Amino acid sequence: MAGLSPKLVIFDCDGVLVDSEPLSIEVLIGVLGNAGVEMDAEEATELFLGKSLKTMSSILHDEYGLAVDDRFLEEMRLDLYRRFRAELQPVPGIAAALDDLDLARCVASSSQPERIRLSLTITGLIDKLEPYIFSASMVEHGKPAPDLFLHAASQMGVAPAECIVIEDSPAGIQAAKAAGMRVFAFTGASHAKTERHLTSLRQLSPDVLFDEMSDLIHFVRKEQRDGNTA
Repeated sequence: MAGLSPKLVIFDCDGVLVDSEPLSIEVLIGVLGNAGVEMDAEEATELFLGKSLKTMSSILHDEYGLAVDDRFLEEMRLDLYRRFRAELQPVPGIAAALDDLDLARCVASSSQPERIRLSLTITGLIDKLEPYIFSASMVEHGKPAPDLFLHAASQMGVAPAECIVIEDSPAGIQAAKAAGMRVFAFTGASHAKTERHLTSLRQLSPDVLFDEMSDLIHFVRKEQRDGNTA
């Protein structure tokens, strides 16, 4: 998408900054099983990848008749945080990419603020991104609605056309496009390598599709050059 030279890079968290999606899906499947809902990883990924807790709760209520109560959420939170502390890793190459990025950056994630900050702290990324962390809990509608990305841009004082969003999910790509932002689809995290997932991203026509975080700076600088000569 041709546009103004970018001034802000907005990073999703799960699957872009931290390689958390397989852990999250495993925990969710386990908690759902305890609640009497059987679901495999492929189905759970397709239904919930990139979506907010509010949206997940609505899907489980409307399609599976499951009321997501405080007990369910606390069981999931405790198990997930235990797994994160033991196993969570940053996406390979992200620390160097953040260090090399010469633009403002922030995080805009469907996760709760507590989870975002825990993930970034465990993986050693928090100091590269704090305090510019925005959560779907701050807006009325989560991804694929544009609300979160528009909120992040507004808080950072940057026009949507001057933003690049780094996303790994169909819902996130749809949200970025709806916000009028450029979107780079990242496919390098461990959950994103299936042909089904890659096809779902390609069908949404992101501005860039890439699988090595070390390539991010190249693509950002290309957007800067193209914007300056437009």
